[in-house]
Amino acid sequence: MRTQLFYASTLYGAATLAAALDAGRFAPADQRLLLVSNNAATPETTPALDRMPGFERLRGRFDRVLSWNETIRPFHPGGWSPRNDDVPLWERHLRSLWGLGEQRGDTVELVVESIQVDPALALCRLFPDAPVHVYADGLMSYGPTRNKLDPLVGTRVRRLLHPDLLPGLEPLLLTEFGVAPETVPSGAFTAVLAELAEDLPPTVAEVVAEAPGGALLLGQYLSALDILSAEEEEQLHVRMLRGAAALGHRRVVFKPHPVAPARFSRALEKEAGELGVELRVIAAPVLAEVLYARMRPALVAGCFSTALLTASACYGLPVARTGTELLLERLAPYQNSNRVPVTLVDALLPDLADPAAVRAWTPPDEERLAGEVSGLVRTVGYCMQSQIHPGLRPEAERYLSTRLTASTWRYFKKRRLTSLALPGAVPSQLAFLPRNPTVRRVARRARALKRAARR
Repeated sequence: MRTQLFYASTLYGAATLAAALDAGRFAPADQRLLLVSNNAATPETTPALDRMPGFERLRGRFDRVLSWNETIRPFHPGGWSPRNDDVPLWERHLRSLWGLGEQRGDTVELVVESIQVDPALALCRLFPDAPVHVYADGLMSYGPTRNKLDPLVGTRVRRLLHPDLLPGLEPLLLTEFGVAPETVPSGAFTAVLAELAEDLPPTVAEVVAEAPGGALLLGQYLSALDILSAEEEEQLHVRMLRGAAALGHRRVVFKPHPVAPARFSRALEKEAGELGVELRVIAAPVLAEVLYARMRPALVAGCFSTALLTASACYGLPVARTGTELLLERLAPYQNSNRVPVTLVDALLPDLADPAAVRAWTPPDEERLAGEVSGLVRTVGYCMQSQIHPGLRPEAERYLSTRLTASTWRYFKKRRLTSLALPGAVPSQLAFLPRNPTVRRVARRARALKRAARR
């Protein structure tokens, strides 16, 4: 018996899997199971994806739907992984519990997202002989693998499936294992999203009916990630609203993050009253892409959400960004996995505070994505994970030697360039210093003395 076990934690991810199945991206199997995980900080108060509006449209692609939360209760999905000695016991238990077969020749294929962290990593460890397919549901696929992955896991990955949001730009994720990317056709993806749009909750349908062609603002709840304070995020949303109003939009819909506090919406409502803007807030947990299909907004604005690129690539909608410069400064450490998504949105989309740029913006062509943008992303990727991608160093050196300008400096940190001895860290006439053995020895001694003095 051959079983394909699909793992998903978001409705967007489940839609990506459904689109890949519809497009024939998976070989036939005896059974296809969807394993749902609710990774919210408090899963008990947040609906899992199989309880969200529209999921029933996807259920038919799978023979059964399983719950990872129920399987490992009382542990949290994001904080549990099996001990090495317990892996054989757990595999036998799961094969029996989920009906995966226990005979020689009964095979399991894993299809997971975010393989670098649990619960996807835990699943890969629990089925040590299973081939793995990774699918990406966001812009992080264009960046490097966030952690050094165990070769016993990484070498089992067969391919990386991803929506083609930036044609011409190759994902960097998992390339250290020679994993080839494979796109999920945009047509199949939008067809699945159109299915989800058929089941809008009544409150959302009412908002969509009253604000066709308005501006849509996307919230992300960055304060929960400790990137911004709650007050700074409130002001970010206010700037979105002001930017939309400056472009002449008088009907605005705000889609907050599903677990964002209500205070964000109240701050916007107050500002909307002062600006004379009709503001509606989407309270139900629906995908932004569902609103694109039903509302056809005249503008989509946000910070660095993947949904901004989906709006442009899949729906041809005008888009704009705000707050990315602040985030590029705040993201820490430099290896933060959000850095490439923020870099892409900042480099490709117009600033909402510049109405002329928003009106004149056109999507980047494949030539620019494959050349200039690819060079930027691969250089940022090397600076983030130089040990995982040492082969990118010559390319990074060329880019930094020729492309560092006032507009590109914000994607890099002088301290990071210095630690990697890359161009741009010091003036060109002193560029030999970071590679000089004597200088490096003196620098290490100075740092050691500084640490000793602190103690």
